[in-house]
Amino acid sequence: MTTESTRGDAPRMYQAVLAHLEHALWNDTRNARTLAWMVTGLVLSQSTSLPAWLPHIHSRATFAQSTERRVRRWLENPAIHPISSYGPLVTRALRDWGGHTLVLALDTSMLFEKFCLIRVSVLFRGRAVPLVSHVLEHSSAQVSTAHLLPVLAEVKGLLDFLGIRQVRLLADRGFCDTELMGWLQICGWHDRIRMKSSLILAAPDGQRLCKISEIRLAPRETRCFQNITLTGRHFGPVHMALARPADGPEQWQVVSDEPTSVETFAEYGERFQIEEGFLDEKSGLFGLEDSRLRDADSLERLILVLSVATLLLVSEGIEVVQRGDRRYVDPHWRRALSDLKIGLRAVHYALSRGQAVFSCLTLQGGPDPEPLGQRKRPHAPPQMTLQVGWQLVFRLPS
Repeated sequence: MTTESTRGDAPRMYQAVLAHLEHALWNDTRNARTLAWMVTGLVLSQSTSLPAWLPHIHSRATFAQSTERRVRRWLENPAIHPISSYGPLVTRALRDWGGHTLVLALDTSMLFEKFCLIRVSVLFRGRAVPLVSHVLEHSSAQVSTAHLLPVLAEVKGLLDFLGIRQVRLLADRGFCDTELMGWLQICGWHDRIRMKSSLILAAPDGQRLCKISEIRLAPRETRCFQNITLTGRHFGPVHMALARPADGPEQWQVVSDEPTSVETFAEYGERFQIEEGFLDEKSGLFGLEDSRLRDADSLERLILVLSVATLLLVSEGIEVVQRGDRRYVDPHWRRALSDLKIGLRAVHYALSRGQAVFSCLTLQGGPDPEPLGQRKRPHAPPQMTLQVGWQLVFRLPS
């Protein structure tokens, strides 16, 4: 599946994608070329349905069936390991991160009610860029720590290679486990994890204080507990922040390895970006649920294709914003689109005019040079009022 001609949108995108993939670890370089065509088909069709890719894949095959068979063989090839293919790509993107704190989100998502996708993403300027993904056949989105630690170990290997030490991990209450928090402490990573109401709080001397569910807050009230321990094992010391919003009975409770304050909720609120990432993959941009693959290994390789596409598109969006060319592809006066969607529009814009795409690959630390503006959303998350004079609004970018 090679091409010598760069005429047309698909071949030019293929050449641009292949230039980045060739640096990965491949047992056969033909696998890199096939992946480049798959990423091209995914971006141009915005679908994970393999037949939708075929018009964009150029090869010597005469019949579409032959091209589809080659793609399926790639997805079923046990010699292709996603971490070996994607790891070198994402580490090259993060090489210019600098000394800034790297914020990670850990979460799971169900696929076809039969498979569980475990994902660790880099939270970057309103979007979640996949770092490590693993699919297992599992009927629940809640998985054991034994399944999580190998995924996190792969993440640590990538970050150690880059020399990134300032790391903060965010996770929902399904991941509130003392074994996991202990592992994070050993790594030297910080954490913000939503807690279960059933956990027991104790003083550092072991004296039982209460269950979290026994703490009743008034609307708009916040309360912080410093240097406490958790569960009968007295794991700690840790720090906890609780808050009850003004518009709902449910309390928010977040545990951290660092002293907590009202800002702890803002830091934890960044976690919602990974849910937007799952939405992009499933229905927003790529239509993962259109895929007819039904085995864990093939789905994991398909998600590799989506991860490569996401990384390249976010990099393209970053470059467009930094060049000051955003308004060529974003009709809003103030920026209202994520780097991912800006990148997608910029690719179509460039291809239609014969311009280069994916010329750089970078995720740069530090503040966004042109942050997302505030926009009204028809289904925006509810406002979370913590105390009089203090307001947190969890907003998700488009």
